[in-house]
Amino acid sequence: MQNSHVKTRLIILSFLQFAVWGAYLTSMGRYLGGYGMGSSIGWFYSVQGIVSIFMPALMGIVADRWVPAQRVLAFCHAVAAIFMGITGYIGMTKGADVAFNDLFWTYTVSVAFYMPTLALSNSVSYTALNKAGLDTVKAFPPIRVFGTIGFIVSMLLVDFTGFQNDFNQFFTSAAWGVAVALYSLTLPSCPVDKGSEKKSLASALGLDAFKLFNQRRMAMFFIFSMLLGAALQVSNGYANTFINGFSEIEEYAGTFAVEHTNMLISLSQLSETLCILLIPFFLKRFGIKKVMLIAMLGWMFRFGFFAVGDPGMPGVLLFVMSMIVYGVAFDFFNISGSLFVDNEVPESLRSSAQGLFMLMTNGLGASVGVIAAQEVVNHFTANNNFAGWPTAWYIFAGYALVIAILFAVVFKEKKA
Repeated sequence: MQNSHVKTRLIILSFLQFAVWGAYLTSMGRYLGGYGMGSSIGWFYSVQGIVSIFMPALMGIVADRWVPAQRVLAFCHAVAAIFMGITGYIGMTKGADVAFNDLFWTYTVSVAFYMPTLALSNSVSYTALNKAGLDTVKAFPPIRVFGTIGFIVSMLLVDFTGFQNDFNQFFTSAAWGVAVALYSLTLPSCPVDKGSEKKSLASALGLDAFKLFNQRRMAMFFIFSMLLGAALQVSNGYANTFINGFSEIEEYAGTFAVEHTNMLISLSQLSETLCILLIPFFLKRFGIKKVMLIAMLGWMFRFGFFAVGDPGMPGVLLFVMSMIVYGVAFDFFNISGSLFVDNEVPESLRSSAQGLFMLMTNGLGASVGVIAAQEVVNHFTANNNFAGWPTAWYIFAGYALVIAILFAVVFKEKKA
């Protein structure tokens, strides 16, 4: 009974944790584009990668050395919620006159404090499961699934209320943030390491693992991880804006996909949940190189289906296919890559190597990638040229294909 209670508490935490993100991550671009900031969408999404380079490590050190993790988690969520609420308030008061500088800086502060909570919530969950005598490997994945469910519920809430078109999505995220901040304070206390052995900032940032670049195989893996990481935020930033743009075409105005884009995009998260279950089979059957290649080709099809689809019938089925392959593209890359790192590096470097993997993908790769994507989109869709969108998606698909070909040629898998 006690174990069941712990799992229930952590399920609620996971649900709330990702509901905060789901309120705006896939719909913010639509709001920005509708208020004349379409050319700056990439900057808003690149912030998540930039702050991920250092903020999670800094907050992790605080949680390790001085303040219990559940309190740091509550603090970060509270600060993130306050500044996200301020962002919504500015959007509300400025109305149609809202501009980039009005929103960007308060949004940046909010994201800077939200991104560390992804790791902190995991730490709190692992501690609670260990205290309850549960196997984290078996117990945590089913709990984490409810995070994706929270993300989807928040997306659908924003969709059906019409908030994906306006500033209310920021208020929705702030409300979830306040809820999870208060809830975090009720969770079991996490230990603070006051011993003499302290984790350095370099270790926390994953910098110790840079010595792995002396090994050609690992160097190639991390470089390609960064290159593929460039695709991570592209569709989050532009998919909703792109599909909503069809509303200007009489044939597609009022279609379900245009009116409820977030609901359509939520299929990506459903696919992600299911694809996690396929990874053990694919890794055992095909090995890490082929699984990573499948992920790269998945990104190619993700973008390619956007290029040829439309909200009508049967074109909307291509959009649905794009959502389905997202699970393969995302999970087979992120989770399989993490497992590869864990198996390949010495135990003394595992933590820092995982940090390096996250820095190369969600940090450097994602931030540079979405800024570059912004330049491509702005170039081909300048002056409201909607006809240029397919060309942009073809370029993104071609990029993923080139990365896949180079990876197939350059990366050598170690024989069993």
